[in-house]
Amino acid sequence: MTLLDARNLSVSLGGRPVLDGISLAVAPGELVALIGPNGAGKTTLLRTLAGLLAPGNGTVSLDAAALDTIPRTRRAQDLGYLPQGGGADWPIPVRELVLLGRLPHRNPWSGPSAEDHAAAGAAMDAMHVTGLADRPADQLSGGERARVLLARALAGTPKLLLADEPVAGLDPYHRLEVMERLAERAAGDMGIVVVLHDLTLAARFCSRLVLMDGGRIAGDGPPA
Repeated sequence: MTLLDARNLSVSLGGRPVLDGISLAVAPGELVALIGPNGAGKTTLLRTLAGLLAPGNGTVSLDAAALDTIPRTRRAQDLGYLPQGGGADWPIPVRELVLLGRLPHRNPWSGPSAEDHAAAGAAMDAMHVTGLADRPADQLSGGERARVLLARALAGTPKLLLADEPVAGLDPYHRLEVMERLAERAAGDMGIVVVLHDLTLAARFCSRLVLMDGGRIAGDGPPA
């Protein structure tokens, strides 16, 4: 079964080609790392897979449906996206920030349900940020903020998670912890694509590595 299927993607930004003929399929249960030098096109590919950039050529499908035909609410339920260097610049309590990950599942005219609170609580436990629940989000350290934002993404229980350098800025312990949690989620049939620069973590935790260079895929296979 294929969860995500991208075929022959080409993207130009400001008239400059950034992606050239990228094809990539991701199945449930896979933890796939995008690796390669700066400027290889990793972030652009992730944003295109999330539907945030429209390809000049090619298609992206999620669960066999063209991504641009999926209603926005269902897309937000099924696909989680964690950008690089995401922030939280207002003094909302961490608990409320993580609950925002449940918005696609909620009735817009009612508050969070018991299911929403349970999903948010489980995500906070998984990221070891439950002790920060009452802390204003704008008073977190960089590492705390990274784990809280990942908890928000996981609270939405997406089928597919796209994460751009989720361990950047974390100390070694929390890098290992975050990758362990992501591997656990992938083992539970979530598909995960993550941009990584730490090749040791990529080799240790990811089932598959996709090496990018110059906007193309230069290699794709198991870490070995």
